[in-house]
Amino acid sequence: MTVETFVPSTSVVTLTDSAIKHFEKKLSSQPGKCIRLSTKLSGCTGYAYVLDFADAPQAGDEIIAASPTLTVAVAEDAVDLLRNTEIDYVMEGVNGVIKYHNPNVVDECGCGESFNVG
Repeated sequence: MTVETFVPSTSVVTLTDSAIKHFEKKLSSQPGKCIRLSTKLSGCTGYAYVLDFADAPQAGDEIIAASPTLTVAVAEDAVDLLRNTEIDYVMEGVNGVIKYHNPNVVDECGCGESFNVG
């Protein structure tokens, strides 16, 4: 008989292979830059995701090495809102779209602009 121990995930965000490839391609001509994920108050529900290309992480950012060539910085004030979020890149018709699979979300506005956490 074996005993398994449940260890809760401490990951702030993860990226799918598709998202990693997308961001690596976007940053391939800008060595040293990183992806910075934060949130802002927005919309009718509460928060919106903000995804930027940055020269470097800001003080207090949570740093994630998504791949050997891709660094993601998560703003310190967004960590609790984004904990365990998966970032994906999917094709919808002819358009590529960034999708956030955030298990903390309890409510979203109808247009998809904003979200709220419990």
